[in-house]
Amino acid sequence: MQLSLTTKIFIALAMGLAFGALSRLFPGADFLHQTLIHDLFGTAGGLFVSLIKLLVVPLVFISIVNGVCSLENLGQFGRLGTKTFLLYLVNTVLAIAAALIIGLWLAPGAGAGLTLDGKPFVPTLTEAPSLLALIASVVPSNPFQAFAEGNMLQILFMAIITGIAIKGLGEEESKAAAKGFAVANELMMKLVTMVMSLAPYGVFFLTVGLAATLDTGAIKAVGAYVGTNVGILLLWMLVFYPLVVSFFTGIKPTLYLAKLREQIFFSLSTASSNATIPVTFKTLTEKLGVDKSVAGFGVPLGATMNMSGSAIYMTVATIFVANAYGTGLESSQLVTLGVTTFLLAIATGGVPGGAAVTTGVLLHQLGLPMEAMAIILATDRICDAFVTTTNVVGDTAVSTLVAKSERSICHDTLKDKSLVQA
Repeated sequence: MQLSLTTKIFIALAMGLAFGALSRLFPGADFLHQTLIHDLFGTAGGLFVSLIKLLVVPLVFISIVNGVCSLENLGQFGRLGTKTFLLYLVNTVLAIAAALIIGLWLAPGAGAGLTLDGKPFVPTLTEAPSLLALIASVVPSNPFQAFAEGNMLQILFMAIITGIAIKGLGEEESKAAAKGFAVANELMMKLVTMVMSLAPYGVFFLTVGLAATLDTGAIKAVGAYVGTNVGILLLWMLVFYPLVVSFFTGIKPTLYLAKLREQIFFSLSTASSNATIPVTFKTLTEKLGVDKSVAGFGVPLGATMNMSGSAIYMTVATIFVANAYGTGLESSQLVTLGVTTFLLAIATGGVPGGAAVTTGVLLHQLGLPMEAMAIILATDRICDAFVTTTNVVGDTAVSTLVAKSERSICHDTLKDKSLVQA
């Protein structure tokens, strides 16, 4: 029987926790920690982390350029396209703000006391830049230096203007360049898949080192992180979206959620926004009465750039890592976190395990230990299902709002009229 990658990661997590915890009971534990856990397992886990770092810069650059190129026909949709595009952006901003507020309030990871090689993590502190300085630093003076240093804000800026430049080329040249980046994006997704196939081994090696010094408080902190992440995602999916839709369209929250039942269950089981596109389209047109022209534009665009669930996931995960290693986040880092998450969330679409992988970008950008990726990856399958569902429910909500504003929604499709507000 062939085990799924998720099952393998869970097995590796359990084995790593067990081996690391038992190692403290062996005679000569200090020698064991130094030679086996620190030297051998630590090196192997470090190689896996390096593989993730290797993909980060080209993955982000190519994904953003490809995403911009995929929006080249947006202008043809006029008012409809502008409304959909702006609502997706606003939705992502609000999701990040909610995740920051709730995450900082609940402080997942606080008290975990995680260390690196048994020593407290000491971040490299730099003088906090002003907001204007941060904005000015987005434009690189040396693009090669930006790539070499992994300056994500500068890389994102270069990717966006590259995509815009491609759209400004002649028709044939634009199609050729866009096709080239589409192929490059497929290549990067293949590389991500290859690296993620090694995740069980990487999780095992990294988890052994964590478990060797893990205590009850750290285990509770990981549980609090997963609970916080899933809790915010459920709040956004089951409360925020239904209330907003109800306020602007008159569809009561109970009816709205009932119509989305098939979509929610399908996305939870597949954890794939792209695989859920047909179900989302059917939900909008057949169950919510949204015009096919609105759904046909909003759903594919949403699968590409409406990643509110991914934004929530990355924000909470970064807050957790900062708290777990006892560093916390300064105000300047929160600004960087918010801006970078917003841009990365748009680039996450279509990338397998995208939210988990791009979380590594945030950790790197904020100077947080990449070793925490062991926990992020080990718990990713639990959170990822809710991330995907939040994303696709958001696609439905935005398309419904746009259809209402365009008077392209038919309430006659809603069988129980008593549940539709006047």
